[in-house]
Amino acid sequence: MDNPHLRIALTTNSLIQCDASFAAARQVVFYDVAAEAAEFVDVVHFRRGGRKGPGSGQGRAGGCVMEDMGDDDGQGRDPLVERVEALKGCSVLFTLGLSDLAAVRVHNEKVFPVKSETVRDIDEVIANLQRLLKGGTPLWLRRVMRHGDGHRLPLDDQGF
Repeated sequence: MDNPHLRIALTTNSLIQCDASFAAARQVVFYDVAAEAAEFVDVVHFRRGGRKGPGSGQGRAGGCVMEDMGDDDGQGRDPLVERVEALKGCSVLFTLGLSDLAAVRVHNEKVFPVKSETVRDIDEVIANLQRLLKGGTPLWLRRVMRHGDGHRLPLDDQGF
């Protein structure tokens, strides 16, 4: 995408809705979103506690989110590491839930987490974001805007 935009991530089990918490999501989908356009970028699949790979998001339905925080492989591996690393280059994470620990790690990657109270269609999340970009963009959103090359856009260079 050549114009200023946001790269967003959405946690999902269905690939059509933002319907999962960060720690329990089977997938994270990525979009580049500008005021007039949105473009699908990628999807990352996870197995319980870690990355699985393309086309194989065989996560577990239900269960306690804290179960995913445990040491799955007995080798001291932190299951949040791969999920947070997948967000590199993103500006905003939309999710159904996020633990305090995950929120701190996401914020440390310079990603702004947005928790939703209800399950929402991904298209609806994108449309609402585009409405914000078109009229009176809030400061938190302007701070995470990016150039077409993916680098952060300074507030001084924004025409909002």
